[in-house]
Amino acid sequence: MKIRIAGLLLLALLASAQGNKAIIDNDRVTVWDVTWEKNQLGFVAPGDRDGVTVYLAGGNFKIKAPDGTSRTVMHKTGDAVFRLKGVRRSETWAGSGRQPRTVEIVLKDSEKRPAVNTSGNPLAFPRPGAANLIDNDRVFVWDSRWEPGVPTSMHFHDKDVVVSYLEDGDLTSIAPDGTTVVNPYKFGVIRFTAGNRSHKEVLTKGTQRAIIVELK
Repeated sequence: MKIRIAGLLLLALLASAQGNKAIIDNDRVTVWDVTWEKNQLGFVAPGDRDGVTVYLAGGNFKIKAPDGTSRTVMHKTGDAVFRLKGVRRSETWAGSGRQPRTVEIVLKDSEKRPAVNTSGNPLAFPRPGAANLIDNDRVFVWDSRWEPGVPTSMHFHDKDVVVSYLEDGDLTSIAPDGTTVVNPYKFGVIRFTAGNRSHKEVLTKGTQRAIIVELK
């Protein structure tokens, strides 16, 4: 318990120093909502944790290598980058255009594994409208778009997910028994949802796109 508390205190200090906001912390992930400041060092995750960065609002970033050389990289809204543990990141926003905002997902070591699919429904991904951005031994990352009035097939989520919504739109979730729930999501909403569930979705208002990180 003392080790866990110490770790959380370290994360809190990192957040306070950089103006970041921790919004989710559980046994799978800690998630930060980060707004970048000009010439300020970007988010620094604990060195013993893998992570995923999702760009809610992109921009030009200056990356400095350990040997002192630097390069500028452009990230756009919806980009996702896997950050390998042990690799220290030295990255600053170049300072032009819209202020960048990222979702920083720090992955924890966990014994939890995807649920066994006994539903008779296909897995949530892959599916039409969802492009795979990352596939490694820790995560799948999907760029998912919904078309108005076009429902997905009934599917089973075997994995826990972190979802970052990029637009404003209502997704109506329909359970196997026909129960419906309308979920209004705005740009920048970030959600953690546990796996082991079946439903289908349809966009009933506005537009919607999301970056979905499935935890393996």
